Amino acid sequence: MISEHLVDMSRLQFAITAFYHFLFVPLTLGLSFILAIMESVYVMTGKQVYQDMVKFWGKLFGINFALGVTTGLTMEFQFGTNWAYYSHYVGDIFGAPLAIEGLMAFFLESTFIGLFFFGWDRLSRIQHLMVTWLVAIGSNMSALWILIANGWMQNPVGAEFNFDTMRMEMMSFTEVIFNPVAQVKFVHTVSAGYVTGAMFVLAISAYFMLKKRDLPFARRSFAIASSFGLASILSVIVLGDESGYEIGDVQKVKLAAIEAEWETQEAPAAFTLIGLPDQEAMETDYAVRIPAVLGLIATRSVSEEVKGLKDLMAEHEKRIRNGMLAYALLTQIKAGDRSEDTIAAFREKVDDLGFGLLLKKYTDNPANATEEQIALATKNSIPRVAPMFFTFRIMVGLGFLMLILIGLSFYYSAKGTAERQKYLLRALIIALPAPWIACEMGWFVAEFGRQPWSIGEILPTHLSVSTRSVEDLYMSLAAFIGFYSLLLVVEMYLMIRFARLGPSALHTGRYHWEQPENQTQPAQAH
Repeated sequence: MISEHLVDMSRLQFAITAFYHFLFVPLTLGLSFILAIMESVYVMTGKQVYQDMVKFWGKLFGINFALGVTTGLTMEFQFGTNWAYYSHYVGDIFGAPLAIEGLMAFFLESTFIGLFFFGWDRLSRIQHLMVTWLVAIGSNMSALWILIANGWMQNPVGAEFNFDTMRMEMMSFTEVIFNPVAQVKFVHTVSAGYVTGAMFVLAISAYFMLKKRDLPFARRSFAIASSFGLASILSVIVLGDESGYEIGDVQKVKLAAIEAEWETQEAPAAFTLIGLPDQEAMETDYAVRIPAVLGLIATRSVSEEVKGLKDLMAEHEKRIRNGMLAYALLTQIKAGDRSEDTIAAFREKVDDLGFGLLLKKYTDNPANATEEQIALATKNSIPRVAPMFFTFRIMVGLGFLMLILIGLSFYYSAKGTAERQKYLLRALIIALPAPWIACEMGWFVAEFGRQPWSIGEILPTHLSVSTRSVEDLYMSLAAFIGFYSLLLVVEMYLMIRFARLGPSALHTGRYHWEQPENQTQPAQAH
């Protein structure tokens, strides 16, 4: 049996790598489209200030993109180093979208980024605008294929288990691409990236307004970001609701864990606004509920029940017992029994094989598991509820906070009085980390809520790891944390340095750290 410590360390290392990488991804997604919009306005109007906007925000985009690539490559290598059995078991399906992402989307994005930075004097305005839009499309296509792969982990469609190769094999690439979970995750995730880009531009523009520097530049950047951000944050909320509906349809355990629903709720199901989940007692203390809301989110109705974790665990116990039979039949087939009756019986039970494999954590032969081992596997067939419950509410709370801030920014920008709203400008600067925290919380909910599975109801996480020593993991984890922390410090230093310099540096030929706040800047003349 695999050491639980080894599994936990492998998960921790991948989680930290993903955490660092996803600090860079949302801003890449958001800024790429904001740059395309700004350059479109520049091409249409011919005003120099819009070209300055593209160059200034483009410089910050380039810093972020370079460090995002560095952290992203390491993640893909970890599938082979830390998750070898996972790669063997599902590589035929999971590898396809990742390969397409690398060959099509990432190369497209990376190639045109070079043209974006070095093509200003070599390309016409229209040609450069096309390059900028291709950078934006490439970044979003990268996200699409990665989220198709991740969506398959959540809802594995279009594939079957082959008892000859002992692997999952793709049956329908179309089903994998159009997996409803993947599609909803894609639009929700990229919209969150757009909000991140908008909040980034708003906060830095607010800084210039408070300092009364580069005001024509700051006003226009603020207006574009608030308009783009308002559409994006509304999309996040609507698509988050759609994501809840998909989860309620295909990931009932995750939904019940997010809501700390221990008992099945009869229609119309209430939404738990806040409370203190107690996993041992399987109840939520001090729960504050809003009637009917959960039913609307999860089922789009007030007439359908929402299953609780207790009933879902009872279903899991039945599937674990069926999985034991599937494992026994698979053992017979591997031993040479290829009779039609044995194969037919196995195919009848194969959908529950993954639940039988949950027992591998407690016994080498799931077919002979004891009642105590079955009970343990059933108890651990759901994720820890409290982390899911609270991180989801942090994400939603930050989402509505950003809706208020971006909504006010749009309103005052439309009135032409944004720079006089000192409280709003300061709030935007203080709230700059909010979209990153919300994005990280969202990924935690998505990935932690899938546990104990690496591939939903097919491959348990504890069977997916490589046979490495725990000592190796401690050393590599320390190296990752040290190196990635250094990269994060470098990015923050460069971002702050170039943001403080402002767009005026584009025309001075050298950078001035200290300039009088009331000095007329070159960019203001345009």
